[in-house]
Amino acid sequence: MAFNRNIKKCFRTCLAVLFAAIISISPGNSQDNGLFILDMVHHNPGEPLTQTKFSDPEYLKHCGYNSMVVNDFTFAHAALTFDKLDSRIFPKGSKERDWVLAAAEKVRQNIDRAHKAGIKVYYFTDIIVLPKRLVELYHDQVVDENGKISFERPRTVEIHKIMIEELFDTFPGLDGLVIRTGETYLNNVPYHTGNNPITKGIESHIKLINLLREEVCVKRDKKIFYRTWLSAGMHEQPGIYLNVTDRITPHTNLIFSIKHTKGDFHRTLDFNPTLGIGRHPQIVEVQCQREYEGKGAYPNYVAEGVINGFEEYSGNKPQKGLKSVQEMRQTAQFKGIWTWSRGGGWVGPYIANEFWPRLNAFVLSRWAQNTPLTEEEVFNQFMDENGFSKNSRKKFRELCLLSSKAVLRGHNSASIDWDAKWVWWTRDQFLSGTDGAVLQTAFEKLYAASILDAAVKEKYEAVELWKKIEKLSREVKLKSKSDQDYIQVSCTYGLLLHKIIAEGWNIMALGFKGDKTGSYNKTEIAQSLKRYDEAWRSYHYLKNGNASCATLYEPYAFVFRAKGYHQEGGLGKSVDKYRNIILQK
Repeated sequence: MAFNRNIKKCFRTCLAVLFAAIISISPGNSQDNGLFILDMVHHNPGEPLTQTKFSDPEYLKHCGYNSMVVNDFTFAHAALTFDKLDSRIFPKGSKERDWVLAAAEKVRQNIDRAHKAGIKVYYFTDIIVLPKRLVELYHDQVVDENGKISFERPRTVEIHKIMIEELFDTFPGLDGLVIRTGETYLNNVPYHTGNNPITKGIESHIKLINLLREEVCVKRDKKIFYRTWLSAGMHEQPGIYLNVTDRITPHTNLIFSIKHTKGDFHRTLDFNPTLGIGRHPQIVEVQCQREYEGKGAYPNYVAEGVINGFEEYSGNKPQKGLKSVQEMRQTAQFKGIWTWSRGGGWVGPYIANEFWPRLNAFVLSRWAQNTPLTEEEVFNQFMDENGFSKNSRKKFRELCLLSSKAVLRGHNSASIDWDAKWVWWTRDQFLSGTDGAVLQTAFEKLYAASILDAAVKEKYEAVELWKKIEKLSREVKLKSKSDQDYIQVSCTYGLLLHKIIAEGWNIMALGFKGDKTGSYNKTEIAQSLKRYDEAWRSYHYLKNGNASCATLYEPYAFVFRAKGYHQEGGLGKSVDKYRNIILQK
């Protein structure tokens, strides 16, 4: 009897262990695997804040994130009075001081909300950003011969130490900072000025990182996530990255943050070769609402490619070394994922339903919770939680995987060795043309290599993929009727946009060849123009007839200028050039 009781007890123990193991890998259950799982809403600088669930720390906690990055471009270090340095900077009773105090209250509220939800909070921090009045008062002590605030000036270093002290005295609950150099956005801080601190290449990085390491990581036991983005080549050249980081003593609170691409968030760019190297912990940045690929206006499932490696890494651009975060997770450097659930770039398209960014964010965050899971297993969790019908699951999976292929072919290329500069022909809500330098150069090289027609053909191949995607979308059923409707509308949006792209490229290619030979195939240009115009009409009709439809692309080239963010030229002007030629007698 005692023997039998022991057997039963052992059996119950085994069942309990098994049940605990099942729970640990069940959907939505976060494992404490020591990884940072961060999310950020990248609000458009200078615009009203994005309305999104991802600004709610309770929602982030539900999604499995353990940290949030606040990036409304009203920086925490802009919400300081600098009274200990000089009371003249923000005098009591001034409108400038009132602004600072109001900004500080928002910072406190953000910290409190995050901690109440049980997650860490880090503030996105552009360096250098200082009060205008401070720079006026201490101009000769902080500004160099080129008119830039410089860390080569001892007073600048001293001021930043004072700033860091005041920052953590004012906001003691702040868990740390995310540091960006290379770009300085002042849109949301009217009483501040600043510039890139990297004035002496890698030496500037070393000086700044050591300052942050000592003042934040060591003295105050707070985290620094140092972004390598866009300065001195550190973000994409392994030699420069190592030249900087090998001269920094590692610290558990100092983590380097690196985009998964060798460059900005574009397809065809290599998996970042600075990932998985060096002596320091690293997290991987991934944009879920891709600023160069629709911003969620149409399906663009990138999580599979980020986790497993994009198709081009084994195709027309074979990747040496690491090509995915699944491979990187085996390295000692890998310490987590940072998703940009919403935002990046400028203006639109603006979306009314965040379904597609939500899908990318879900798969990446849930995978980071439990990295032994495959991407497909996590994808299935998303379908479980969103109530996809049994007959829809395979079709939705196919739709998403096809979207990745269609975007690659429609925007860049899966068969041609695409120049890294050519990816910039489209960004945000704008489509450029051959009247601009990017596509003019691309068409010259493609024509000289006798592959311009192949590049255009690939745009039509993308359209065929989008037709399949749209057909699949009408067979997808899920619990949320609004999401189900949006899937269909957004897939039609993707089809019509890529018809515009295909016909626009065809017209420009036919016209480009006519410019070279002096003979224009007017019949083919006219036929393509008819299809191009019809696609635009259908595109506008889709928007007018569907409240959930995202705002539309425009046929202009992007320009970094606050009003409008576009030039007069672009796809429309380039197409009209050849429209006018065939109308001539």
